Amino acid sequence: MFFIPFGTKERTRRQRFPYVTWALVLANIAVFAYQIYLQSSIGPAAFASFINLFATTPTDITDGTPFELSLLTSMFMHAGLLHIAGNMIYLLPFGDNVEDRLGHVRYIIFYLLCGFIATLVYVLFNPNSTIPLLGASGAIAGVLAGYLALHPTGSVKGLLIIIIFVTRISLPAFIFIGYWIATQIFYSVSSFGTMSDEGGVAFLAHVAGFVAGLVLAPLLAAGRPKQDQAQEFLG
Repeated sequence: MFFIPFGTKERTRRQRFPYVTWALVLANIAVFAYQIYLQSSIGPAAFASFINLFATTPTDITDGTPFELSLLTSMFMHAGLLHIAGNMIYLLPFGDNVEDRLGHVRYIIFYLLCGFIATLVYVLFNPNSTIPLLGASGAIAGVLAGYLALHPTGSVKGLLIIIIFVTRISLPAFIFIGYWIATQIFYSVSSFGTMSDEGGVAFLAHVAGFVAGLVLAPLLAAGRPKQDQAQEFLG
């Protein structure tokens, strides 16, 4: 059984087109397409070199390097089709509403900060790992938390799939997102101490990004002008 979100509903009407959210989606897709090109046309060696150069390797951060560009570039890389598809499916329905509430500039700052914090917390707990960390999951976890903080009464529309049974349902956002973060915390605790040796999903980065989003979203939204407050939802 799994649930695929494709939209949200709030008590407020969105006022801005989500330029930044769509730009992030397109940027992620473009980088992933380039990764496929490297692997299929240039060769596995070129692909591996690209990953090692632009993904975040914890030992590269802990060796005393003042600033690693990979902290930024790793957020736009993905390990496979399911990885990027899952991330973009979650970014689109929630990111547009967070962007609308924060404004375009504050939203991109929020997104990047959540990603940075997610990665740095992961590095803090895995300082000797030589496994490259890549993906937008930490930043998107922050977006989910930001949505929950800014639209606590919102609901999530999506497809519930149980084996061959498919139906469209709507869930309160706090239930859907609450269940999601609960699973991330569970898997983070379960996998603690294994990532540096085996690789896999960096659940700890997801949790860290989520906590960052819960804290940062209300702070960045606090200074928004009153006219930017969305109106009562009609629909």
